[in-house]
Amino acid sequence: MSNFPRDLLSIVYASSADHPFGDEELGELLALSRRNNARDDLTGVLLYRSGQFLQVIEGPSDVLRERMSIIAADTRHLDVRILFQETIDQRHFPDWTMAFEPASDVDLHEIPGFRTSLSDIEGDDDAQRSIATLRELIHWFRDRTAQRG
Repeated sequence: MSNFPRDLLSIVYASSADHPFGDEELGELLALSRRNNARDDLTGVLLYRSGQFLQVIEGPSDVLRERMSIIAADTRHLDVRILFQETIDQRHFPDWTMAFEPASDVDLHEIPGFRTSLSDIEGDDDAQRSIATLRELIHWFRDRTAQRG
């Protein structure tokens, strides 16, 4: 392995679950994700609500691109859409192999830019407005996970 620093990439993606996930199944998915992410040096946060996943995942760009290919091929995920990606200098979630926020535990009005659908961001002609919305959401996730310790 090289001693040179690797490019870090941050990706926000959304997908639909192929079926509603119960607490036990979500727990199993999180346990597997955390093991894989620790092994592959990936970090991030996952939000699940009503059959919809929204995830911020970050790490070495080559590893993360490979992981996104795996996620896109995973039959549990339908309609995987990358909403935002950027090269980063430092991680937003350095201490979380996979933080998890069940949206049922959150006042949805508290989440900046929360939507029941992300179609308005995906179809928005103003890319800068979409990027600003997604960055605001990343910061909310980061601040919330930092508070929870």
